[in-house]
Amino acid sequence: MKVLFIGGTGLISQAVSKLAAQSGIELYLFNRGQREEFIPEGVKVIIGDIRHQKKAAEILKDYEFDVIVDWIAFTQDHVKTDIELFAGKTKQYVYISSASAYQKPPQHYIITEETPLSNPYWQYSRDKIACEELLMEAYRSSGFPVTIVRPSYTYGDTMIPASLNSWQHPWSLVDRIRKGLPIVVHGDGTSLWTMTHNTDFAKGFVGLLGHPEAIGEAFHITSDEVLSWNQIYHAIGQAAGVEPNVVHISSDFIATILPDQADGLYGDKAVSSVFDNGKIKSLVPDFDAVVPFAEGIKRTVAWFEAHPERCTIDTEWNTLMDTLIQAHGTHAKMISTP
Repeated sequence: MKVLFIGGTGLISQAVSKLAAQSGIELYLFNRGQREEFIPEGVKVIIGDIRHQKKAAEILKDYEFDVIVDWIAFTQDHVKTDIELFAGKTKQYVYISSASAYQKPPQHYIITEETPLSNPYWQYSRDKIACEELLMEAYRSSGFPVTIVRPSYTYGDTMIPASLNSWQHPWSLVDRIRKGLPIVVHGDGTSLWTMTHNTDFAKGFVGLLGHPEAIGEAFHITSDEVLSWNQIYHAIGQAAGVEPNVVHISSDFIATILPDQADGLYGDKAVSSVFDNGKIKSLVPDFDAVVPFAEGIKRTVAWFEAHPERCTIDTEWNTLMDTLIQAHGTHAKMISTP
């Protein structure tokens, strides 16, 4: 099977690329060639930028692929480009959506693929929903062979996953824990969440490639392990070797002091997310998420320690956390004073 990944070296896709290559798939990556360290052996790279449609069309015109996966399509314009480029040229097009597109808050705590798509809080999620709708309309009207995949919070070697952390400098959280500085956990930390290791996600995803029953369907691929945010931060602390000094702050207060965090909290992490993986398991019976978060986060911390150049600290993020914690302390004193 000949497969093209647009992107293919990101946090989630790097694990999928590795497993696809190991599984005997003839894999090509179409990207700008800026993350060579995450390109598996035997994978062919086509240098280009999908955002430049005419150039991309020229570069790819002589290639044919059984499956095309776009890991970096976020808006309807991106999806329209893909439909124009690949209609009639592949047997399967896989769109990477997001589990944050599911109804917020959900009517039922267990999420299935039948859960409505509705997120009034986060534009990112609404854009993903719009892309799904456009692709499904293309499937219904012209047979465009789309499969939709909705990852939830998926992590790997290069990400310390948390509700509040620096995206560009994720080691900042571990550094803060090891220094004994307070760590913010939204709410009381008891809401439920699902963390998925990228190697587990990859098993379910690769099983969908070239699967005829996946056409016109949507799937989420997550772990079956359900943890509270308190348990998640405890596991991060265990991996770091220090029990975290946790400060619980309501999502409303966080959003008031740090409004840039509101979308990701209200539209995703502040709401419990528990997933029924029955659908992906029905098509990919071998799929089983076997990496518990306590083990996966230990691997992540060890990877960072083996790559000290990646252990960078976001001083601006640290300042924001200090500002939030100080404001919360001041507020608590004010409401407790007679």
